[in-house]
Amino acid sequence: MSVFDASIDSDIDLIHVRQEAAAVHMADSWGRLTGQPGVALVTAGPGFANTLSALYVAKMSESPIVLLSGHSPHKDGVGSFQKMAQVDMARPVTKASWKVNEASMFGTDVAEAFKIAASGRPGPVHLGLPVDLLEATVPTEQIDMQLNPGNFLNSNVSGTKLQQIFNTLCLANRPLVLAGPHMARGRTRILLADLAERTDLPIVFMESPRGTADPSLGAFSDVLPEADTVLLLGKKLDFSLKMGKAPLFKKDCRFLLVDYEQDVIDEARSIITEPACLEVAAIGSPLEAARKIFSEMPENSVVDRGWTEEVKSAIAYRPKSWDKGELLKDNGGVHPMAVGRSVRDFMIRQQDAIFVSDGGEFGQWAQAMISAPDRVINGPSGAIGGGVPFALGARCARPGSPIFLTSGDGSFGYHIMEVDTAVRYNFPFVAIVGNDATWNAEYQIQLRDYGEDRLIGCELLPTRYDLLVESLGGFGVHVTSISQLPLALEKALASGLPSCVNVEIQRAHAPAVSRLEK
Repeated sequence: MSVFDASIDSDIDLIHVRQEAAAVHMADSWGRLTGQPGVALVTAGPGFANTLSALYVAKMSESPIVLLSGHSPHKDGVGSFQKMAQVDMARPVTKASWKVNEASMFGTDVAEAFKIAASGRPGPVHLGLPVDLLEATVPTEQIDMQLNPGNFLNSNVSGTKLQQIFNTLCLANRPLVLAGPHMARGRTRILLADLAERTDLPIVFMESPRGTADPSLGAFSDVLPEADTVLLLGKKLDFSLKMGKAPLFKKDCRFLLVDYEQDVIDEARSIITEPACLEVAAIGSPLEAARKIFSEMPENSVVDRGWTEEVKSAIAYRPKSWDKGELLKDNGGVHPMAVGRSVRDFMIRQQDAIFVSDGGEFGQWAQAMISAPDRVINGPSGAIGGGVPFALGARCARPGSPIFLTSGDGSFGYHIMEVDTAVRYNFPFVAIVGNDATWNAEYQIQLRDYGEDRLIGCELLPTRYDLLVESLGGFGVHVTSISQLPLALEKALASGLPSCVNVEIQRAHAPAVSRLEK
């Protein structure tokens, strides 16, 4: 309450949500779209505990967040109300976690939290605010407040290692650059894309839980085994890359790694047991390393253009079967591919549209069909349910842009009461809900692995989410045929309200894109 009270005399806008995880998801979305830390403020104990999964989503997506949580008294003794080891609980899902120990240090600690969240690999930081310190009175002359956290200077990669990376890339026949989640956003993505265009060195951005099978990357998995040299820029060698193993990579593929953290390099060394395959591993800023490496490369003469075009063609590839009439027919509901295509065609006509996508099978179809300069997806954590607060965070970050959210019916239900938040603050967005009345990802796994006679625990009701959104003060429309969707999207956007286009869809498994399909 003391923080709320102090905010009245500042230019800080307080946006209060219905559940604590939603606040963190909103701050996550803000962080991804602006590159600056989003701030979430929650109460102690159970309120703080509700944020842990959302913090994990932000950490895996490399999104800068500062979480300020209420905390039991600093001098609490035994048995204090909502006493909990919050600092320890947050450590595994944040970059740093601590509590303020002196009332005079609030400003300094908050500034430090901002600096850590935005430095190096971005990520969430947790700062506990003990209630007794929040309520303390501190003489002005004792306040230690560094309001400007400043810019954190990332260490630079040594010139020797930069030269080794440069030489290896120039000697490679089929080099490739894989960039981590935070490098897939904003100015960093634009800069790397420009450098790639100048040198013809293909760069692939990775931020999906499906790794190289990310449907937005098309048939990229088909060409990756052909690469002979792979530069990992802020990209961990983890599950999303099958730990660098065959058959996803050539057995003798050479890896070059530039990362902020020694732990990431150590993990790569433990995975790549053949020393010659991890040719260079360097600590420093991947972006600054890329600037220097690419600036030395002769323009348009480094890589065989045929290889670059092969990578681009694979990423752009979508199966011809998707264009066939069967997927465009309403056979017991609209096929999710047809929904994604229709939403894509509508979004193309909107200026500065932002694409938000939750996880699940429907989300994978949407990501396969829809691209946008700015997008917020569920990320490498593989979590679902953050879609609605992601959309609200995007609205805060980009007040003038149309926001389009694609979500399955299961994930939409996680934070549907945040539509109330959107109505209260006049945060319009368009949610396209693919409604197959099931937890379809689990349904498809059971169907594949156990058979249709052993399906259990996956059914949902064909809920009219459009009517539910209307009951909260938003706009809703029900779609049962693909022919109805364009007009429904038009009406939803024109309403100027938080809106739900509830589409009855078929239970289709997520797309697996490959040019090798029969």
